[in-house]
Amino acid sequence: MDRLKRIGKSKWFWIIVIIIAILSVTIAYHTSWKALPEGISYEGEKHKMENIEFFRDLTYENEAGKTVHDLQVFKEINQTISEAEDFIVADMFLFNGYTNGKNEFPQISSNLVDAILKRKEEVPDLKVVFITDQINTIYGSYESETIKRLEDGGVDVVLTNLNKLRDSNPLYSSVWRLLFSWMGTGDNGWISNPMAKEAPDVTLRSYMKLLNIKANHRKILVTEKSAIVSTANPHDASGYHENVAFKMTGPIIKDILEAEEAVVNYSGEADFPEYENRNWEAQEGPLTTQFVTEGKIYRAILDELSAAGEGDTVWLGMYYLADKKIMSSLDDAANRGATVNIVMDPNKKAFGHEKTGIPNLPVAAELQRLGNENIHLRWYDVNIEQYHTKMLYIDHPEEDVIIAGSANYTRRNLSNLNLEADVVIKGNGEEQVFTDVNDYFTRIWNNEDGHYTADYKEYQDNLTFIRYATYYLQKWTWFTTY
Repeated sequence: MDRLKRIGKSKWFWIIVIIIAILSVTIAYHTSWKALPEGISYEGEKHKMENIEFFRDLTYENEAGKTVHDLQVFKEINQTISEAEDFIVADMFLFNGYTNGKNEFPQISSNLVDAILKRKEEVPDLKVVFITDQINTIYGSYESETIKRLEDGGVDVVLTNLNKLRDSNPLYSSVWRLLFSWMGTGDNGWISNPMAKEAPDVTLRSYMKLLNIKANHRKILVTEKSAIVSTANPHDASGYHENVAFKMTGPIIKDILEAEEAVVNYSGEADFPEYENRNWEAQEGPLTTQFVTEGKIYRAILDELSAAGEGDTVWLGMYYLADKKIMSSLDDAANRGATVNIVMDPNKKAFGHEKTGIPNLPVAAELQRLGNENIHLRWYDVNIEQYHTKMLYIDHPEEDVIIAGSANYTRRNLSNLNLEADVVIKGNGEEQVFTDVNDYFTRIWNNEDGHYTADYKEYQDNLTFIRYATYYLQKWTWFTTY
């Protein structure tokens, strides 16, 4: 008792208590209490649609043993840009041409800039707004070549204000906000760029901001004629990744513009195209489509999985799978009789660096230990690329469902932390978009006309005790990069 009294009288004890209290309040506010910027976590109207086009990028080994890069997404994005007459609005996460210097990659970023600037020359009154993430300058460490080219060509570039978003790395971010955020980020870097060997060096202050792991992670292109929601970044080093995209027309364009204008409104200034009084002709087609962002994506996923059961097939193609509720929902669907087929990236490559397989290796092990005979796992057998797809497809006897876009199935991507954008598509399974997606999954699952996926056991031996322990420590502290 006397010892407790002495501790209670110690000034250092109370200093520590005050520091912990301040950090706790900071964590609580910036993780849960802080209001989201207006227009974030958006749920658009449900629209009828006649047709939706599906595009995919695949890297695989053909039957002759040759690596094939079958790339469709940015060909269609650039084609869509070339047809714009009134405006282009793009919101894309990684946007640069820097690589590790070891491999040759397609020049996606410069080709995208070329396509935009060419169309702006052809249509001088064309309004172009390009929204992207501060990671492309490592938070002000250097000037982005691709961004500068756009700005010099008359494009309004908006760097998303990440400080207004909630914190996904609360233990670190609380200390950073209190002690270091006021320092800014500066320029004249001297630390090797964590994103690419060829990229300019970064400052320590920029690196410290990077460790907050916050992002505008969306991948969207919109013109007055159509909208594309995809999983692909205009990032050269990501050029051979497996990705998917969906192209739509009609009133859903207005919903996407409304959600994108919200990002511009709290991040900067731009001559955003007028759309409120513009009428896109309503369609009476067999498909129902809805645009959703951030936490509304999470709700849509859980709702659709809760409806899956006997006679249904659930297909999931995912770069990061780590959310407990979704994992439980997949297990519940399988328990109700649904066949659940999951294709995952083995998480062994990122920005030219070797990765540890976290989170997908331990997550796959957890799913396997459930012993559910209706859950089947395969790895996309990657080389220098990533299986970067984020797509759920539920094949019901009467109405199929697709949910796809930028969101990985993790806390950071689904809990109103990152900015994300997905599309929900429903309709009869005989419609073209569903047959295309079904063919996509069965092709890579069964290795039709080439080698795409490997059995669960092919990668699972890489899961060591240290990696498993690291996964749980990261989950417990929320100090993750996924």
